[in-house]
Amino acid sequence: MRALVQRVTEARVTVGGAEVGRIGPGLCVLVGVTHTDSPDVAARMATKLWHLRVLADAEGAMNRSAADLGAEILVVSQFTLYGDTARGRRPSWTAAAPPGVAEPLVGAVVEELRRLGATVATGRFGADMAVALVNDGPVTLMLEIDAGGG
Repeated sequence: MRALVQRVTEARVTVGGAEVGRIGPGLCVLVGVTHTDSPDVAARMATKLWHLRVLADAEGAMNRSAADLGAEILVVSQFTLYGDTARGRRPSWTAAAPPGVAEPLVGAVVEELRRLGATVATGRFGADMAVALVNDGPVTLMLEIDAGGG
C-alpha cells in the first residue's frame, strides 16, 4: 500500500461540483492499493499516518503528529500511485489492485484511523474527483507498507 501524504492548512474534494469531503489543518492522504495488500497492511498504514510526526510544534519543527494535535485527515483513493512508467510513454496500471480489492482496503484505512481517534473526511471511491489543497511547508512524503512488514 502506498500513501502520498501532504501536510495541509486545508483540503477538500468535490465530485461533480459537489463537495464530499473537507478538512482544516492536517493531512491530505492519497492511498493506492496493490494486489498483495490486506487488512493488516491497511491497519499498519493507518497507524503510521496517525502517528507520523510531520506537523509543526510551537517552534515550527516537525515534531507533532495528527494524534498529538487532533489534526484532521482527508483520505482519497488513488490507483495511479501504482502506475508504472518504466516502459514507453503510457503508464501501466497492472500493479494497482482492482476496485473490488482496493475499495474495502481504503475503507479499512479510514475505519482504523477513526478507531484510533482521527476525524477523517474522504473522497468517493471510483469517482472523478477534484482535490483542492493548500500544501503547508510544502511537506509531501511517500509512505509504503507491504505485506512483509515494510
